[in-house]
Amino acid sequence: MNRLPCVLTIAGSDSGGGAGIQADLKTISMLCGYGASVITALTAQNTHAVGDISAPSPDFVALQLSMVLEDIQVDAAKTGMLFSAPIIKAIAPLLTGRTFPLVVDPVCVSTSGAKLLEDDAVSAMVELVFPLADMITPNLPETALFTGISIESREDIFKAADILLAMGPKSVLIKGGHADSLAVTDWFFTADSEPVPLMQARVDTECTHGTGCTLSAAIATGLAHGLDPVAAIAQAQKYLNLALRAGTRIGAGGGPPNHLAPWLQERSRQNVMAQVDTFARKIVAMDGAQQLFSRSVSNVAVALPFAENRDDVCGLSGGFFSSVRGVVSAVGYPEFGVSVRTASVLLAARRVRAQTGCAVALNGQPKLVAALDDIGVEIEWFEPARKPEYVNVENGQLEEWGAFEVLKEYDGPETVDGVGDPGGEGRVPTIYLWAVNVDDLVTLVRKIVEFMAFDPKDS
Repeated sequence: MNRLPCVLTIAGSDSGGGAGIQADLKTISMLCGYGASVITALTAQNTHAVGDISAPSPDFVALQLSMVLEDIQVDAAKTGMLFSAPIIKAIAPLLTGRTFPLVVDPVCVSTSGAKLLEDDAVSAMVELVFPLADMITPNLPETALFTGISIESREDIFKAADILLAMGPKSVLIKGGHADSLAVTDWFFTADSEPVPLMQARVDTECTHGTGCTLSAAIATGLAHGLDPVAAIAQAQKYLNLALRAGTRIGAGGGPPNHLAPWLQERSRQNVMAQVDTFARKIVAMDGAQQLFSRSVSNVAVALPFAENRDDVCGLSGGFFSSVRGVVSAVGYPEFGVSVRTASVLLAARRVRAQTGCAVALNGQPKLVAALDDIGVEIEWFEPARKPEYVNVENGQLEEWGAFEVLKEYDGPETVDGVGDPGGEGRVPTIYLWAVNVDDLVTLVRKIVEFMAFDPKDS
């Protein structure tokens, strides 16, 4: 096995486990690094408050750092809570002349509002640590504190970045999480290049404790693996976004991101593939299922936990189709990223109904539509003619737009069981049904098949 790059975190300890050293080491490990640590302060805290802070002597903090550096090959380092001017003055000389990149997260205040940096440490941070940094990662309140600029616009961010760069760091990442916007934009600045906006979807969650620690640790780990700064930031953003989507409340206050989310997602892959296989076998064996499928290919879609895109959704590599002899065939094998239209509908549904785990595409014939209405399966139809110009009819864009528009505009989307596409040029009418899990979806399909087989209208 190749050597794991070592990432050193110099930060405070969080007894609640969601931020500081604890968040850093979890992040470093999940991104395939070896984490070493220098603890600058001990905090007594939980999810809603910091009870007290106790700092070791500056000499002891410096000794931790020197002991690590004299024995272990460090490939990147980050700083978090440095707490006091004496601690900063003790460690700054040891970081001078290093050969590895240093990311500085200028932590000042905890998510719960507790002050984590003493007043005299602000100037010491600017004078002694910023000039050593390959990158500093302030959020908007920290940017305002260190520059004296009230951040109200993009122009304010650009002015603040110039001031911060003049303080000596090689680059600045101003994080946009505190902005009132639908998306989060982090701005990356260097002295010799144009600003780079790095956008990500905003996650609606209260599990934001330790996000700054997590991001900076992830950036440092990317740099330790040899990524350039922009690539390291993009990888860190992707990791943090997934961890936020997987965030779990662990106490009375706001919880942390779920640092284990990539592992939890990866270990679910085999199970999700097995669910696709199980669904396909049950559909093929179901008498009367041919009524639900046309001769054009349809598919099933089952999502990984915290799925973000089609690569996180599994379907059949070939799909379902009904032959001229009335036999339903499941073609291919379970594979991620193949069920384009059905997966697009599922992802759209999950944006409004996060518990939705799977979907199937069925032939939108009038008989099926009538049966769904009779047994109380609620379908809402989207109107392709209303799509904006930027939405393409190919590659699942139309289906994702249509499903999301239906649910977004519907009063009580939790009652909707699926959406319908009336079809058009190159598209047959299709109904997409969804459910929380594959067992529920099989039960729903069987209920429809049995009803259609004994529909009194056919007698």
